[in-house]
Amino acid sequence: MLRAFALLPYGLVARFGSGVGGLLYRLPSARKRIVLTNLRLCFPGRREDEYAHLARDNFRHVIRSYVERGIQWFGSEQALSRLVQIDSKIDLQDPDAPPTIFMGFHFVGIEAGCMLYSMTYPIAALYMHMSSQRMEKISKQQRGRFGAQMISRSSSARKIVKLLRSGTPVMLAADMDHGVENSVFVPFFGVAACTLTSVSRLAKLGGARVVPFITEMLPDYRGYKLTIFEPMVDFPSDDETHDARSMNAFLESQVLRFPDQYYWVHRRFKSRPSGTAGVY
Repeated sequence: MLRAFALLPYGLVARFGSGVGGLLYRLPSARKRIVLTNLRLCFPGRREDEYAHLARDNFRHVIRSYVERGIQWFGSEQALSRLVQIDSKIDLQDPDAPPTIFMGFHFVGIEAGCMLYSMTYPIAALYMHMSSQRMEKISKQQRGRFGAQMISRSSSARKIVKLLRSGTPVMLAADMDHGVENSVFVPFFGVAACTLTSVSRLAKLGGARVVPFITEMLPDYRGYKLTIFEPMVDFPSDDETHDARSMNAFLESQVLRFPDQYYWVHRRFKSRPSGTAGVY
């Protein structure tokens, strides 16, 4: 199906994905409950119809992003380059740039932004293992088809630090709940969120700056915009908990720009502080 979508006009594929997402929202599902739970936790005090409207738009964007993966994984380089524009606050061609960690977040456009970047600049990208080995093989191959080095998240820190010190930027996302190991509980929209400290540690070990990036879906089916920000200030610090708070604070500022495009389908608050009841 993804290969077939790559052959169709982008506008048609995007509208199809959005329509399917709207239909799926009408059906009772665990993912729908997760989205609504996340929205109620992070944006308390809103009316139920506001939560429902935001959740429906989120379903539309999420399913659309899955469908558009056909173009991203199997479409031509020319087709993909026409869909994504880059706005960078740093010089991406600076030969004297220090080791760099590009820190992404799970907005619906993250796949498109990462793919476009790898078309132009050398990069190593971390990925998570999938339950389906066949799907993992396909995704790893297609995500790396423009030259990106695909590195398992479970790889040793030594391997990642070696890449950083060799001058290869590393791209990763650190806004998921991967369990309490190597994580701290810090606020995300006022809710205790299990947040990874690995970005801070890797930056220290590799002497790297941490540069956030966001990819947003543009309105009217005009594709995507990849924004690469200035490096985070005083990051890493000597306090991993402080760094985790800084990461979440930055993410909050971006979620408020387009809350319907964040991956609320993930159980962001799966892990809970000791003695605290689960929310899902």
